[in-house]
Amino acid sequence: MIENKETIDEFLARHATDVEEAVRKAAAAEIMPRFRRLAAHEVEQKTAPHDLVTDADRKAELYLTEVLAALLPGSVVVGEEAVHANPVSYEAIQGDAPVWIVDPVDGTRQFVHGDPGFCTLVALAQGGVLRASWTYAAVPDRMATAVRGQGAFLDGERLRSGSPEPGRDLRVATSHPDYTTDDEKRALLGLRTEGVAPRPCGSAGLEYLAVARGESDATAFSWEAAWDHAAGILLVEEAGGTHLTRAGEPFRITGHNALPFTAARDEATARRVTELLRAQ
Repeated sequence: MIENKETIDEFLARHATDVEEAVRKAAAAEIMPRFRRLAAHEVEQKTAPHDLVTDADRKAELYLTEVLAALLPGSVVVGEEAVHANPVSYEAIQGDAPVWIVDPVDGTRQFVHGDPGFCTLVALAQGGVLRASWTYAAVPDRMATAVRGQGAFLDGERLRSGSPEPGRDLRVATSHPDYTTDDEKRALLGLRTEGVAPRPCGSAGLEYLAVARGESDATAFSWEAAWDHAAGILLVEEAGGTHLTRAGEPFRITGHNALPFTAARDEATARRVTELLRAQ
């Protein structure tokens, strides 16, 4: 638990900007110097050809792990690369201690190919409840933040997701086929219908930001890894949107969700997408 009885709210009131600074520094020190400069030995395949890791991922995660754990004594860090090395560490999300959920480079494939469509994601949760998040797109230098009950912001400007314009096809970012089972592929086929314009997703964090900004209407994702979703889920919520699983329940970062699930600009859009996912 947090030392000196400090609550998460008190911590965020004093240190939210320190977390933002840590994210920016991690990107400046470990990610951007390697962007479009990666050597062959700095890129590795993890479990599949589409599942890549770079020195930027590993070193940025180590940087953030050290700084975030020190900022909040008693907290634990669940990072994508640490979990790959030790899957048991993912179980910390289920515990009582405050947990930092970190994706150092969300959109590693894009990063490897020199595409600026990547970001760094950090979320703070406790007891399965998301409390704050930071989404940093380093190339355009844009920082989106959210604190539960206090709204979502992009570079200090309030984000409001709004609702899709009547009569226009819903713009929905969907899971890449590499990440879907046969059952999930069938569910996603439900989006190939009149009034919906599905497209393959890029960086999950940037897709959530697009929903929070009202630039995209919804997502339809079929994997649960908390580092991909935690920051964006809270960002969309605090911008006025919502999220639902295929079973019509809110998405849980602790897992065991009915997949695929959606995050959408408003409740009506979320329910429309989940109805279509259940139609197949």
